[in-house]
Amino acid sequence: MKIVVIDGQGGRLGQMVVEGIKKEALNVEVTAIGTNSSATAAMLKAGADAAATGENPVVVACRSADIIVGPIGIVAADSLLGEITPAMALAVGQSSALKLLLPVSHCLNEVVGVRDFTMSEMVKATVERLKQLV
Repeated sequence: MKIVVIDGQGGRLGQMVVEGIKKEALNVEVTAIGTNSSATAAMLKAGADAAATGENPVVVACRSADIIVGPIGIVAADSLLGEITPAMALAVGQSSALKLLLPVSHCLNEVVGVRDFTMSEMVKATVERLKQLV
């Protein structure tokens, strides 16, 4: 099973997700795609099996992903302070992969009815859901 983790900014959320997956020793391939080199480096340091940076890697990785994990902003063009291009958002949205979107609300995207989770709580819930799916 191929899991693609997409993150931007400093990559802290993606780093925590990758660490959580690796800690659980799930039998999956984790590909980390950063919208910038700092995010990519953080996820690679966390143990991602493969990593790349930028728009085209997002587009390519979304084609073969079974599951895509990232902040909710990865489906909205110009979010993450402009790091998500329209092509990236389109690639994520059109992918046949299951999307596990974390409700991070600092990107001008808010999911009404979802309580404010800490980053650790969101990551823990995401890894638990991945365990169920794998």
